[in-house]
Amino acid sequence: MKVTWRSWCLLTVLITQSTLAQVKPPVETRNAALRYWMAFAEMHDPPADRFTQELLEKVSIGQASWDEAKLGRILDSNAEAIRTMQRATTLPECDWGLEYSRGPRAPVAYLARARVMARLATLQATREMAAGDSDLAVDHWLSGIRFAVHLAKGGTLISTLTGKNVLLPNLRMLTVEAKKGRLTEAQVKQIVALVGALPQDVFDWASAWENEEIGIEAFLKELKTSKTPRAVYEASMGEAMPEEAVALSSEHLNVFRDYMAAAKTALKFPPDAAQKRLTAVETQRQALSELAQRITPSPKKVNESRSEVVAARKVLLEALGAK
Repeated sequence: MKVTWRSWCLLTVLITQSTLAQVKPPVETRNAALRYWMAFAEMHDPPADRFTQELLEKVSIGQASWDEAKLGRILDSNAEAIRTMQRATTLPECDWGLEYSRGPRAPVAYLARARVMARLATLQATREMAAGDSDLAVDHWLSGIRFAVHLAKGGTLISTLTGKNVLLPNLRMLTVEAKKGRLTEAQVKQIVALVGALPQDVFDWASAWENEEIGIEAFLKELKTSKTPRAVYEASMGEAMPEEAVALSSEHLNVFRDYMAAAKTALKFPPDAAQKRLTAVETQRQALSELAQRITPSPKKVNESRSEVVAARKVLLEALGAK
């Protein structure tokens, strides 16, 4: 059979299209942390001058009105980074790849970048609301809430406390808008669906405390085996090791573990009930070695942070009319 040039071209196109149709795109990551790192790479730090920093802070927490002339350019230069961050918040998993075995020296550089990114996203929400686009504003605030939850995933207390500091401005700005009656019924349902589904204290504080213990214990063991424990301590903690501090014995370690376990158990209760239990736990703290006391966080202060989150979430849901 004679094949004309036109027929051959048509046949080639059909074969090519058929081949392309069979090509499947690679599976995209489900890990939001990888996307957040991309957003951080795209991000441009805001000007470091004191006036701009103070204005950014005040606007982000609702203490000052949006100023397009002074702040618009900062958000414009970070538009792609903010969009990348927003897309990442919709992914189902978040693993930051933390090295618990390194104790206080585990790299957590992402937290500093995350704080800047979170503020930019919150500012973008304020900007959209000032421009009259409440749908976009709510989307940004809800992304900020999901971002806060992701920041705390699998981390120690510093991760959870960073998550808390990212979460609260978003909850409080939504509360302000709800009390002003500037949210539509659809937006209210959208917010309640997300915030109402979160635990009362939002984060897994007990798990964060447990991860903290893993890191502290790894550090204590390193000090015990090091030939230069004071140098190791100073490099990690940024202060001189107490003169009276000594490496932990097996008995000291057991006392430390009992204390951490008791605090973890208390943090599983609602904040009010936990506070009463932690008062009793504090007596155990006195039995810790000087070294352990110095590097172990206060569970009472951790519980106070939980109370802040519980209160902010409750106030928002009440403002939205949710039960």
